[in-house]
Amino acid sequence: MWPWGHLAVGYLVYSGLSRWRFGRLPGSVATLAVALGTQLPDLVDKPLAWTVSVLASGRSLAHSLLTAVVVCGFVVWYARRTDHSTIGVAFAVGYLSHPFADGMLSFVAGDFPDLTYLVWPLLDLPPYETEQSFAAHLLSIEVTPFFLFQLVLVALAFVVWDRDGRPGLAALRGWLLTWRERATRQ
Repeated sequence: MWPWGHLAVGYLVYSGLSRWRFGRLPGSVATLAVALGTQLPDLVDKPLAWTVSVLASGRSLAHSLLTAVVVCGFVVWYARRTDHSTIGVAFAVGYLSHPFADGMLSFVAGDFPDLTYLVWPLLDLPPYETEQSFAAHLLSIEVTPFFLFQLVLVALAFVVWDRDGRPGLAALRGWLLTWRERATRQ
């Protein structure tokens, strides 16, 4: 799944959970935590596999549920300890949605051996048929039904995010303004 597809899935899941479990719309900082969580597995695995060749695959260490449980467990624990439990849960929802979204096609097709990355290193990694570079990966985009499905998810997530009051936008603007002010002082 592409980054925008992961972002859409994570936001839709968290928005639904926030309404159902917490009885409110997603918060601003929690929405940014979801966004970070949805991208983290690729931000770890892809560079370590494609750029520095430390990992064997772009779906390995951070895509493994074993790693996800440890990382999310720590983040949720720390967030609760600092009275920000909603933000910890938001991050965990985003992170955990990522490896499952990557396996959606394999699961639906019944290609269960392609899902072994979910329990790496307990099982060997499936072959990952992608040229080992970001440029090659982007150039390999094909307009398939699954690609179009991701675009539909993005459109749906945008509508839900807009109806939720565009959470995260104000916090992001504030952080960017603060960063800009600090940068201009130096």
